[in-house]
Amino acid sequence: MAPFDLPEGDPFGPHNLPYGVFSLPGSEQRTVGVRLGDHVLDAGGAARALGSPHAALLTRPTLNPLLAAGRTTWSQVRSSLTEWVTDPSHHETLAPLLHPLSSVTLHLPFEVADYVDFYASEHHARNAGAIFRPDATDTLLPNWKHLPIGYHGRAGTVVVSGTDVVRPSGQRKAPTDPAPVFGPSTRLDIEAEVGFVVGVPSQQGRPVPLADFRDHVFGLCLLNDWSARDIQAWEYVPLGPFLAKSFATSVSAWVTPLEALDAARVSPPERTHPLLPYLDDTSTDPAGYDLRISVALNGHVISEPPFSTMYWTAAQQLAHMTVNGASLRTGDLYGSGTVSGPAEHQRGSLLELTWNGRDPLELPDGKRTYLEDGDVVTLSAWAPGPDGLRVGLGEVSGRVLAG
Repeated sequence: MAPFDLPEGDPFGPHNLPYGVFSLPGSEQRTVGVRLGDHVLDAGGAARALGSPHAALLTRPTLNPLLAAGRTTWSQVRSSLTEWVTDPSHHETLAPLLHPLSSVTLHLPFEVADYVDFYASEHHARNAGAIFRPDATDTLLPNWKHLPIGYHGRAGTVVVSGTDVVRPSGQRKAPTDPAPVFGPSTRLDIEAEVGFVVGVPSQQGRPVPLADFRDHVFGLCLLNDWSARDIQAWEYVPLGPFLAKSFATSVSAWVTPLEALDAARVSPPERTHPLLPYLDDTSTDPAGYDLRISVALNGHVISEPPFSTMYWTAAQQLAHMTVNGASLRTGDLYGSGTVSGPAEHQRGSLLELTWNGRDPLELPDGKRTYLEDGDVVTLSAWAPGPDGLRVGLGEVSGRVLAG
């Protein structure tokens, strides 16, 4: 049967099986699916047909019930799905439940509870510091090597891949302007990030230690945190980003479970400053991930940021996010911050790639400093998988519309 006969090395084979939510043509009913090649399997329908005890979790219109079920259930469901799609005795039952991706509508896969964005790439932080503080002795601020810097974003404007993004308006003021003006952003940017999806909540007042990261975080997805740099420059002192970030954050339609990425786990970069005990990961299992990201603008690859270079890990970010007693909720989403590597072609934002507009990108359709109306930005990625295979991450794409 064609849907099960995948090309050798398909990055969305049975070793992957990311989760999403879809609906069929002419139907408003949403249900959980898993991606297999260029098809989506109705996971709830499969669970019912094969008598799975987890059918109730997989027939919901969102991933949240599955997220809340916990790590043991996550492993059981994944094991069952892997067996179903690899055992030929099930294929006749599953065949009617496999739908071409081109024939379905993909939706935001989970209800976002809270959204936090971090600033975890040393290369990005140093580049931004050099751009905005060129005369500084150290382009990193004094706190950067001691804690993961972050801010609280807006959960209600997290959108699924394929959603158009309207150019935001707001106040902006150049250093030489006598007064601020209002209007559409002229420096609309992207931030290539990885988002981490929380499943199991925590109790308020009880921090989540590094060792409990995989008990709470279900999986990850690609994330583009759209940014209006001119609005941000005027508004961010003293409380940080606000309107420059809150208008849209795009995420992939597919959440890759952490269990699918075991072969991609790596140690983070060497620490240059001693860490406080709650962040000290010297004796823990490797918590970095070797994710190879590509950023395309109108189909032309402009950057390839390596996630393995991130100084702060997702486990450290979770520990820091809760160390004050703040609780986790099912569906919490936190972004890694812009992923940038040491080389110029590894920078994860136009701010860095064009050095704040000084060095325009030369593209087949013309020069770019920042995004123009009609531009389409697509993030894609893969990670090393078992037995030399690649684990594909679902892409995240968005088109800029005039504001």
